[in-house]
Amino acid sequence: MASSYLTPEGFQKLQEELDYLRKEKRQAVAERLHEAMEGGELIEDAEYEAAKNEQAFVEGRIQELETLLANARVIDPNGNHEVIQVGARITIQEEGSEPEDYIIVGPAEADPRNGKISNESPIGKALMDHRQGDQVTVNAPGGSFVVTVLKVK
Repeated sequence: MASSYLTPEGFQKLQEELDYLRKEKRQAVAERLHEAMEGGELIEDAEYEAAKNEQAFVEGRIQELETLLANARVIDPNGNHEVIQVGARITIQEEGSEPEDYIIVGPAEADPRNGKISNESPIGKALMDHRQGDQVTVNAPGGSFVVTVLKVK
C-alpha cells in the first residue's frame, strides 16, 4: 500500500479512533451480539442481524485504520515551504473572491470546510509544486477556474 500523508494531529485523531474501536466499541458490539443470540430464534432475529452487521463494520474500520496508520507518513505542517507540497500552508485567491487559507494534507484527513485540502483533490493536484505568485488553472468537475497563490509557508 502507498504511504498516506497525515499531520501529527490527524495521526493522533485516527489513533484515538482505533483505540476506541478496539477497547470500547468492539466489546459493546460483542455484548450486543451475545444478547441477541440469547434472545431466541436467530434466523428471524433482526437485532442479531443488525449486531452482526455492526460487528463487520467495526472490524472493517479497525483493519482500515491499522493499515492507514502503519503506512502513514507524518508531515510537519510548520515547516517552511517555498513550493507547495503536502504540509504547506497556503493562501490562494480566485479572481473576484476573498483570499482563502488552506493546509495541504493527505486524503485521510481532508476537510475543505475546515481549511484542509487533499493533495489528491483537483485543486490540491493543480497547486502542487507551484510557488507564491503563480497563477494556477484548476480543472474541477464543475469547470475550470484560476487561482493565484498569494502565500506559501
